[in-house]
This record gives sequence, structure tokens and C-alpha cells, in this order.
Amino acid sequence: MDTEREFAEYFAARGQAMRRTAYALCGDWHTAEDLVQSTFVRLYRHWRSIRRPTVDAYARRTLLNLFLSGRRGAWREQVVPEVPERVAAAPGSEDRIDLARALALLSPRQRAMVVLRYLEDQSVAEVAELLGVAEGTVKSQTARGVQALRTALGERVLSGR
Repeated sequence: MDTEREFAEYFAARGQAMRRTAYALCGDWHTAEDLVQSTFVRLYRHWRSIRRPTVDAYARRTLLNLFLSGRRGAWREQVVPEVPERVAAAPGSEDRIDLARALALLSPRQRAMVVLRYLEDQSVAEVAELLGVAEGTVKSQTARGVQALRTALGERVLSGR
């Protein structure tokens, strides 16, 4: 199979999941698109040298590095005293909006750990390797992050009640 087609198939298969992860990390769809686009540009540059079993890990690490590097600093959220008027949310979307706001309260590194552990369903060891930290750091930071989310959201949202 030629590399162009192989890359296109990978993009088609994984692009949406990467966008969801990027959105969970940054809290803004436009920025998530920028992060994913930059991730796939870098992935394409190295496509021939990446071993196929590790493509997902390579792409995930690239996305995280871009997010954590802050090179796209303009996308960082700012807390404002009042939310501007917006179109009414779809039924049932209030919890997702609340979760996005609560995630924005976490530090970028802590948010990355929580997103990787609970959205991407990565193990403690995988998250530690991706972020280059000790497993104990992942455990403590995700515990603190989840506690901060519980405080911000209340038990209702996190327990599904």
C-alpha cells in the first residue's frame, strides 16, 4: 500500500477521535482543530519512519506536546465574570458544557492526565510514559483533578444522577 493512501486512511479513521481529545484538552473546537491539524502535519512529516503499531501513541504524544507547549497560547481559556449570550443548548448538553468549563479550571498538565485516563481510557503507566512523569504523579494528579471536577460539578454530574 502506498504511504499517501495509508496516511489518508489513518486520518479518516482517527481524525474525529483526535478532535474529541483535543477539545477535551483545550475546551474550544477551533483550537482543537488547529491542534489536530498541527498534529497530523507533524505526523505526515514522519509517516515513513513511524512503526505502524506505534502510530496512535506517536500521534497522541504529538497532540499532547502541542497542547502543553503553549505555542498556540492564544487559545488558552480566560475566566470571565459573565458568559455572553448564546444559542440555547441542545437537550442534555448542559452536563457536557459544565464538564468543559470544569476541565478549564484544571492546569493544562492535570487536564491532560484526566483526559487521557478517563476519556482516552489510558492506563496509569501509559499516561506516565506519554507525559514523561512518574506513575505516582499521574495517580496523585488525576485524583486531585477528579476531586476538583467533583467540587466544581457536584456529585450529580460525575455519578450520572
